[in-house]
Amino acid sequence: MQTRGAIIRQAPGKYEVVDLELDRPRQNELLVKMVASGLCHSDDHLATGDLPVGSYPFCGGHEGAGVVVEVGPHTLDWAEGDHVVFSFLAGCGRCRWCATGMQNLCDRGASVLVGSRPDDPSSYRMSLDGQAVAQNSGISTFSEHTTVHVSSAVKVDKDLPLDKLCLLGCGVGTGWGAAVNSAEVYPGHTVVVMGVGGIGMNAVQGAAHAGAAHVIAVDPVAFKRETALALGATHAVATMEEGTEIARSFTNGQGADSAIVTTGVVTGEQVAQAFAAIRKAGTCVVTGLGNAMQMGLPINLVELVLYQKRIQGSLFGASSPSSGIPWMIDLYTSGKLKLDELVTTTYSLDQVAQGFEDMHSGKNIRGVILFD
Repeated sequence: MQTRGAIIRQAPGKYEVVDLELDRPRQNELLVKMVASGLCHSDDHLATGDLPVGSYPFCGGHEGAGVVVEVGPHTLDWAEGDHVVFSFLAGCGRCRWCATGMQNLCDRGASVLVGSRPDDPSSYRMSLDGQAVAQNSGISTFSEHTTVHVSSAVKVDKDLPLDKLCLLGCGVGTGWGAAVNSAEVYPGHTVVVMGVGGIGMNAVQGAAHAGAAHVIAVDPVAFKRETALALGATHAVATMEEGTEIARSFTNGQGADSAIVTTGVVTGEQVAQAFAAIRKAGTCVVTGLGNAMQMGLPINLVELVLYQKRIQGSLFGASSPSSGIPWMIDLYTSGKLKLDELVTTTYSLDQVAQGFEDMHSGKNIRGVILFD
């Protein structure tokens, strides 16, 4: 069938909307009509070249939700009309990582930027003028229709708003889990969140849910600081210097229990600032992305060893999508997790480039593409 999707042809490059050929689903696959897709900074990293991909053209989008319109043959437990939230991390359920409760590290993650089927690196489902088109994370949510493997899909109740649930596929789980799982925030803790956009705002929510006494949001954009205060932050400042001083004022000069780095383009200097802001035996969590080719962190190695500090990477908030997404849905339906408040602006598919421009200018917590 034909569909329309936003692709990049090279990096650096910009997303353009083109007519694509889309294969119908095979066994253990679903054809999904998209309802909504979040505009995540990770897709911009692909366009800038910060994150190199396996091949071009490359159809973007990895945070989305939609309705199943066709189920592949001999595919169990799915039916036409099912509502689905995508996980950008497929879970095979059998590898070492899935078997030990770390589905976010599933071996199928190796194909996220390759763009082929997770179980066959030579097999694609999209094409343009006879040329294979890679799908971001095997799902490509910047497309009116998409064909996905069931290991990337989480079924949800039909009475829930997909235009809000789409955020659970990446941004919300990544930020929330960075605080709750990776930083291991406990009641009474002091937490600094560096960057409160689409990821950091949910780290603020997660830290507040975990019982942190002080949640210090750091962002140069005033309206993001104001939003953070409405979503659980106790303080909001423009610089890490201010945030670090506030954390020390609550901890007898020792520093925050944890600092979570969720800036749009992470640099080694930012990680070093977060590292300097934490106490002895504190945790610096890094979940934002930067240039994949940059190496090295300008941190004090003596401080790392003698203060027993920890630098912790965090992928999808160190949680398993198949269990984490339903958990966050329960938090949302009970009123504890805010999703509606995260959506600043909605766009059509043809406005995808404008959405990323608005993200760069600091206008959005999260921009969302709505499909007809």
